[in-house]
Amino acid sequence: MKKTLVIHGPNLNLLGLREPGIYGGVTLKEIDEDLKRTGQELGVEVGTFQSNHEGEIVERIQAAKGEGYAAIVINPAGYTHTSIAIRDALAAVDLPFFEVHISNIHAREPFRRKSLLSDLASGIVAGFGPVGYRLALLGAHDKIKSLERVSGEEEN
Repeated sequence: MKKTLVIHGPNLNLLGLREPGIYGGVTLKEIDEDLKRTGQELGVEVGTFQSNHEGEIVERIQAAKGEGYAAIVINPAGYTHTSIAIRDALAAVDLPFFEVHISNIHAREPFRRKSLLSDLASGIVAGFGPVGYRLALLGAHDKIKSLERVSGEEEN
């Protein structure tokens, strides 16, 4: 079974409480449960991780390939705009990754409109609320299948 790692950045542990006018009322636990259900439907094992600490996120990214993950879905949250270390880790592991944002970062404050990751990402989902995670997971699943076809490793 293929595996996708979902990484949630800082303050996302407060979803459901934090600025509901921007981020809605869905909790991180509910998002993770939905992703795991969707993963089961697709035949994808979904691992989830949340941290408010940049170094922990970097270490989790670095460990992903060795743990058998084939793709990453990441909401880097505030680190989207500031973390060269997370960018470098994603580039180093050479796994397809999908950047996701609950809000439309391009319609928010000017400092939120620039992502240090987007040019490396296989796909970007922003502004769809919590369903954006599911869309990113679907994109990751399709990317993995496409890479398997190219390399001749497709499972039946």
